[in-house]
Amino acid sequence: MLFNSYTFWLFYAVVLVTYWLLGKRRPQNLLLLFASYVFYGAWDWRFLSLILLSTVVDFVSGKAIARHDEAKSRRRWLTLSMVTNLGLLGTFKYYDFFARELGAMLHGLGVGVSLPILQVALPVGISFYTFQTMSYTIDVYRGRARASQ
Repeated sequence: MLFNSYTFWLFYAVVLVTYWLLGKRRPQNLLLLFASYVFYGAWDWRFLSLILLSTVVDFVSGKAIARHDEAKSRRRWLTLSMVTNLGLLGTFKYYDFFARELGAMLHGLGVGVSLPILQVALPVGISFYTFQTMSYTIDVYRGRARASQ
């Protein structure tokens, strides 16, 4: 769905009108979350699972961090968030580059290794939403933000 398409403007109008008709903050936020997933999935629905996974992991991690008092437990939840998000980012954005370079280096050393290459399209905005969701979890961990309800 392109910003300069009639489909986008119809989608935008429906979301905007529905947002104002809902009137209360929680339903409005849920609408915006759902509309964001629809908009993101309109580009390529196959990558929607990545943003959904990131959302769920950070939502659960944020709530768990806020719920626990002991530092070790809080750190585990923060680590889960970091590993999940950076793992997704690293896999989709950097894996092919490092696999090719490692393969070339090993070939130069006389080791014939054929590393698998993913060759998948880079999900739109993966760096942006990865660091946005991670900043939420980090802020909850540091006590700078409250966990979402």
